[in-house]
Amino acid sequence: MLAERGVEIDEGALYPMLRRLESQGLLTSQWREEGRRQKRFYRLSPEGAAALTTLTREWRAMNAALSDILKEVGT
Repeated sequence: MLAERGVEIDEGALYPMLRRLESQGLLTSQWREEGRRQKRFYRLSPEGAAALTTLTREWRAMNAALSDILKEVGT
């Protein structure tokens, strides 16, 4: 999904990031068999969903402020 939208993340960075988010309690994971292979699936925890809401609100506020600044300078 990210790559389709132009956000490339190297596997060497992605999986450590997922493990770190899980250790912080923001994600949960489970092993499942898919296509005769064991795969790890990640999901937002309730704490992760709350953090996402907070961070999204902060991001939108920052984005709006930066947009206002760029309008003032004529960009």
